[in-house]
Amino acid sequence: MADPTATKSRPQNEAEQPRRGTLATKEGLTTIADVVVQKIAGLTAREVPGVHALGGGAARAFSALRERIPGATASAGQGVSVEVGEKQAAVDLQVVVEYGASIADVSRSIRRGVIAGVEHMTGLEVVEVNVEVVDLHLPGDDEEAPADSGRVQ
Repeated sequence: MADPTATKSRPQNEAEQPRRGTLATKEGLTTIADVVVQKIAGLTAREVPGVHALGGGAARAFSALRERIPGATASAGQGVSVEVGEKQAAVDLQVVVEYGASIADVSRSIRRGVIAGVEHMTGLEVVEVNVEVVDLHLPGDDEEAPADSGRVQ
């Protein structure tokens, strides 16, 4: 008869070792890819009032071009970089804040939201959320100036 206090021991070869973003339990492993955490953080940050966009100038310009292609979608992870370990994650965000919004309040709200979203959806502990404000969105920035045809109207 088997000893009930004995635990099953499964040999762990290199392929079975816990990897980045891995939640290990006795029932098995759950591996979370960096891109998953990146998308959760990006979508959560975009929901914060006062956030106009994510990403630096080049990323936003590329995204604007991509939106003009039929069937293409904007990247949920734009302006977000992450480091995912076995139990923890760190997030860096580049944001464009609406003019008039308190940058300190927006940053606090981003941190709270990203931490809550990532921890709830992945089970990973978020140890750091760095927010870099890369631009300020001014009223009227999105409006295109009418083309001057040189003719009297």
